[in-house]
Amino acid sequence: MSGNIDGIIFDKDGTLFDFHTTWAHWTRDLLDHLAADHGTDPEVLAQAIAFDLAGCRFLPTSPMIGATNREGAETLAAVLPGGDASDIEEYMKITSAGAPLQPAVPLVPFLQGLAARSLKIGLVTNDSDHGAHAHLGTAGVLEHFDFVAGYDSGHGAKPSAGPLLAFARQMGLNPARCVMVGDSTHDLLAGRAAGMHTLGVLTGIAETPELAPLADAVLPDIGHIPAWLDL
Repeated sequence: MSGNIDGIIFDKDGTLFDFHTTWAHWTRDLLDHLAADHGTDPEVLAQAIAFDLAGCRFLPTSPMIGATNREGAETLAAVLPGGDASDIEEYMKITSAGAPLQPAVPLVPFLQGLAARSLKIGLVTNDSDHGAHAHLGTAGVLEHFDFVAGYDSGHGAKPSAGPLLAFARQMGLNPARCVMVGDSTHDLLAGRAAGMHTLGVLTGIAETPELAPLADAVLPDIGHIPAWLDL
């Protein structure tokens, strides 16, 4: 397979970084902040986004999985007295940059190994461009990416193929010789729409039965990608 692949695009949350570890506590703090600020019960907000406050975890049906900050802000604003989606989106953008990160694998040697295969490496996330750069910078891996796009980078958001095709175009690659790697159906639908290979990983919330119909393969985590490339 490695002879047929020139570029690889990663989703961020749930793919490079474990989804629950990165976002569960941040989301609970977000809901507590918004509830206190608007004089409402955080449980009302939690129900709107299918988040288990007691267990501090996302439910598999959560609309926040794969959503952009704007989409999440609009969902929360709809159940907040006097809620303003733009204000919530801005708060999410600023605070999310400091969310705790738990890499799915040691990222520096992993990315160096892919670069040694002469692969172009991209990141396409439905987080903001600000959050994407902040998280990659905090993890010490920003320099290993040839392309980074958030939902607000001007290329569109997944499941649109737009940001994936922008990667291929800017890198001078044939989309058919690229791979989209992600933990959600949004990622895989975007990859299919772009005419790319698709790989699902299980470091997010979605499970194999949900991902398999849209993926060339479903892997435990991104660390298994080199072996897949060598098939």
